[in-house]
Amino acid sequence: MRSLVTEIINGESYSYYPLGQYVVRAMGVCGDRPTFKYTRIEIAGVMERLAKGENVENIVLGFRGRVSREAIAEAIQVVTTHFLESLPILSAA
Repeated sequence: MRSLVTEIINGESYSYYPLGQYVVRAMGVCGDRPTFKYTRIEIAGVMERLAKGENVENIVLGFRGRVSREAIAEAIQVVTTHFLESLPILSAA
């Protein structure tokens, strides 16, 4: 995991572990589950919406500019990478 980053946002301390440019694990935010940076929007909720067939443009519009298309693409990559890293290594036959 990357190093903890601490910033001051609107006079408040904001500490997070970056999982990418847009996705972070912010300390004390949403139970430390991955969110989009500077928001309380969990990536899991966006993944659920995508799984139900909602398109990216509707999701972006629904968040009124707080979550970009690029941020959603990165969230998909973060989830995919985490999933692949958690698979047990299979020995060659």
